[in-house]
Amino acid sequence: MKRFALAAMLAVLLAGCDGASGGDARQTLESRRAALQDAIADNPQAIAERIELARVAFRLGDGVAAEAAIKAAIAAGGKEEALRPLLARAYAMQGENGRALETLDSGPIIPEMIGEAAWVAGNVHLANGDLSAARDAYDRAVQDLPRDSMLWVDVARFRDASADTLGARDAVDYAIELDKTNSAALALKANLVRTQMGLTASLTWYDAALAADPDNAGALIERAATLGDLGRYGDMLASLRHAATLVPGDPRLYYLQATLAARAGDYRLARSLLQRTRGQMDDVPGFMLLSAIVELELGGEAVAATWADRLLAEQPGNLTARRILAASEWADGDADAAAEALAPIVNRVDADNWSLTLAARVAAERGQAGESAGYLARAASLTRGDAAPFAADNDYGLLSMEANAAPLNPSVAIPAISADIASGNSASAIARATRLRDANRGVAEAHILLGDAAFAGGRYDLAVQSYRAARALDGGERTMLRLANALYRAGDAAGSGATIMALRDGQPSSIAADRLAGHLAMDIEHWDEAIAHFERVRQRIGNRDVVVLRELAKAYAAKGDRGRALSLIDRAYRLEPLNAEIMTIYAGLIENRDRQAAADLREKAEQIGR
Repeated sequence: MKRFALAAMLAVLLAGCDGASGGDARQTLESRRAALQDAIADNPQAIAERIELARVAFRLGDGVAAEAAIKAAIAAGGKEEALRPLLARAYAMQGENGRALETLDSGPIIPEMIGEAAWVAGNVHLANGDLSAARDAYDRAVQDLPRDSMLWVDVARFRDASADTLGARDAVDYAIELDKTNSAALALKANLVRTQMGLTASLTWYDAALAADPDNAGALIERAATLGDLGRYGDMLASLRHAATLVPGDPRLYYLQATLAARAGDYRLARSLLQRTRGQMDDVPGFMLLSAIVELELGGEAVAATWADRLLAEQPGNLTARRILAASEWADGDADAAAEALAPIVNRVDADNWSLTLAARVAAERGQAGESAGYLARAASLTRGDAAPFAADNDYGLLSMEANAAPLNPSVAIPAISADIASGNSASAIARATRLRDANRGVAEAHILLGDAAFAGGRYDLAVQSYRAARALDGGERTMLRLANALYRAGDAAGSGATIMALRDGQPSSIAADRLAGHLAMDIEHWDEAIAHFERVRQRIGNRDVVVLRELAKAYAAKGDRGRALSLIDRAYRLEPLNAEIMTIYAGLIENRDRQAAADLREKAEQIGR
């Protein structure tokens, strides 16, 4: 009888390990939980039922209930060496990672449960950011549980966190092959597809995940975020409302609602929703950026600057955060701090008009008339150079030595590549980047780095090849814009335009894609298309981009809508009164109404041209 009982317990223990279903409907699981609870009530010494109850609780995401069931099984006579991995999983599910590892290390584990123990350890190490330990643990887990669909989902998450895009895809595809109803696998597939192919393509996979489990809260929230980026706000809210019934306290719900409120211009509501996250998302870059924007819009300049500073500590190259910090410091009366925040932007040849205009005002406030005039002249030109990397702060020789000693260590190789590019040593940059790429062919960043090095050295053919390889892994804005630029420089204008339109189709929320698509439409005099693209940009950012206003004015004028064109060019002129092209367009539009004013504008434009 003892052997029979042990065999029965092992069968239940392993039932959740090999081929565990991720697609069990929540209602079915809840029904099974109720039945198991009734069985346990009738038999206080039941062990197998308590273990199965813990497994059901795991699938429902209830770590507390799983812990209680496992401890009850141990109290009823269950072997600790068999149940220890399950108890550790329950702790990990509750966020008690230290306690989970302590439990795994607290005593022996039966051979049949070593795979599960390694799986739990992998999850804990991944949550702690220890990718090396996580890799070793997952490798051990898949040896014992090679056909567990849910394990392969976690392996895919690990590979994605390690920037191994190809590996993550392979793992999640295998998870789906093992269990086509695994909602967690289908949802992760959707996330990967969103990165690779764009927002629209990912919706099919989110829908599949929710068809397998309509109450998959994670999939509902990610789908809501995707729908929001697509501008489908009604559908977004429907997903969020459903998710709120399942995980009412999840901070992501408030964050996404705050994003929607901010887009609608209701910044007070956005602030209230952000505050309801109770600090649980304070370290998320998107949350920091939104908080800074909301506070700046509501007049909380000091708080906005604090958020922007925190984000820049994490992402020093985030130009949007720098602009917000500069605007906050300027509005708060600190011209010196505003100048310091703007310096890394205005020192670049691709500095934007808004930053240059603010820099001119800041310089004038500080008594630097010459610098102010220089910034105004650059802003008035409305032209931007090619983006350049931030200059390396470290000694070039030291960076090269460190990278030569460890050529495959990204932490030293990437700064050396940036230093090579900044110093004009493109051959060295390409060589270093090629070695990194060869060692990391499944990592999009490795291909992008090689493309950047090749582009800086004028090797546009190699840049195109590298960016195309990156696009196969990550079809996002950062990759597609680089590819479009490289194709254009390589003489393939048609390919460049096709890439921009592909980005526009895959990422309809991309402001950059709409800008570029608008310029392409202007070049071939497709006025309606140009207007559609530029109006989408204006709807997102308001009437603060002079180039967008100018192009819209030209397009409306070409269509014969002079009234709308005049309104737009007037706004552009108020923002940038020293641009000769804007003055000329303005003069042409008011010629029939006020000939003298038109003549004055043309004369002013000629003087600026001289």
